[in-house]
Amino acid sequence: MCKGLASLPTCCLERYLHANTYMADVCGVQDVEDSTAALSLCVAKELKARLGSILQKSNWNLPCCKIGKNKPSLEECLRWKESFEKLLSSKYGLCAFTAFLVSEFSEENIAFYFACEDYRNTKCLSKLPAKAQTIFDEFICSDAPREINIDHETRDITKANMTAPSPSCFDLAQHKIYMLMAKDCYPRFLRSPAYRDLVCQAKPGTKTTKQPWQEKKA
Repeated sequence: MCKGLASLPTCCLERYLHANTYMADVCGVQDVEDSTAALSLCVAKELKARLGSILQKSNWNLPCCKIGKNKPSLEECLRWKESFEKLLSSKYGLCAFTAFLVSEFSEENIAFYFACEDYRNTKCLSKLPAKAQTIFDEFICSDAPREINIDHETRDITKANMTAPSPSCFDLAQHKIYMLMAKDCYPRFLRSPAYRDLVCQAKPGTKTTKQPWQEKKA
């Protein structure tokens, strides 16, 4: 039987607990007490919007990606192979990819990427310094709890940008992490048992294209 995302070890999910304060600061998310709140790392409002109502449940966990009638179709799962952007633009694809990163203990990459998306879209400029400091302390400084893997030059440039935070101050670091995920994490996700299991479990969509001879004549 295909186990899919349900095979993810509980110990991976417990790593989300320390993100509570960060979520409250950046996104105003307060109710993240459950250790199985599997997407608590995805602190950005952009991610919350993409996942829609799924993230409204404080006790949402990874296996629900494939439970019920709203699980992704086979066509959608196969579209994820076309490009990394198509994977991220799918709420189920994003869910599955995040679960994969959690299983590899590298979920800080997707968390940082969407934190930057949220930061860049901040309309109230007076909030930028506090948000920038929160992101920097969480992901970039040398003792950050979820330090991302970027080169020294990028880290130094980002640190210099912190003197006068602008909406673009994390752009370079975000681009580096995006490329890291696209060139390294994404191909490994497509080769992973979790992805193969999702494809195995997925069913073709119900909509089919009618052939010309099937169309009713006027």
